[in-house]
Amino acid sequence: MTGSARNFLEFQDIPEAGLRSIIGRASELAKAWDERTMPQSLAGKRVALIVDDGGWRNTTAFDLGIQAMGGICAHVPIGFNTREETGDLSGYLGNWFDMLVIRTKEFATLKAVAAALPVPVINARTCYNHPCETLGDLAYIDSRRGSIDGLKVVGVAADANILRSWAEASIALPIEVVQVYPERWHISDTALLNGRFRVSTDMGELSDADVVITDSWPGDAAEEALAGYRIGTDVLDRLREDAIFLPCPPVTRGQEVAAEAMEHPLCRSRAAKAFLLHAQNALMEWACA
Repeated sequence: MTGSARNFLEFQDIPEAGLRSIIGRASELAKAWDERTMPQSLAGKRVALIVDDGGWRNTTAFDLGIQAMGGICAHVPIGFNTREETGDLSGYLGNWFDMLVIRTKEFATLKAVAAALPVPVINARTCYNHPCETLGDLAYIDSRRGSIDGLKVVGVAADANILRSWAEASIALPIEVVQVYPERWHISDTALLNGRFRVSTDMGELSDADVVITDSWPGDAAEEALAGYRIGTDVLDRLREDAIFLPCPPVTRGQEVAAEAMEHPLCRSRAAKAFLLHAQNALMEWACA
């Protein structure tokens, strides 16, 4: 765990027991959300929400969740690595806030902020990783299956932030993650390589997958190089009947995912993204405990 605060910059920051408690708590908070009986776990907590890199889904969910649990959410209109030094900005923010939720491009910037503060810092997305997205998906999967133990996740995606967070999760939790993609785009970062993560070019890996995820095609790829890795209904029809397909938004229909695949019974994108809110709420509870 980074420093003394309960940060969540990457999956390895939280012990397995902590991750399991957050994932389990998400289902309880989902029920409370539906019943409009949200616990006031953040009452009196002042949270800075800093969006330095666009996007809307998980930052909107953070804002909504903070308010629903009795906290105060302030949108802080700053950018890092511009006029003010990151250390100075961190100090000023630490004067006022009990927790920082930050979406920014550079992972190193996030680490620098966390190192300068005694309060929790949560990674709402960087170009390096996107742990809250994966945490939300894991919470949804757990709610469906009753467990994440022994999960086989196949990522039909290039080396990018979503897949990296799944690789991180395989370090911290007892799940197997397989990247299936042309070798040119395989993850090679030694910090992510471990006994529960491997790479392949074989789409046959999907045949026994519990979960299949995708991400946008890399911008430097020719369509013919990746056409065999497009997920269509023909691919989904060959998966296990209880498999879960989670295309990563924003979906580029006709590229990594065929348009009709979004309507397939195994596609659970909308339901899974509902759990982004609940998992982030559980994470904030844990961070402020």
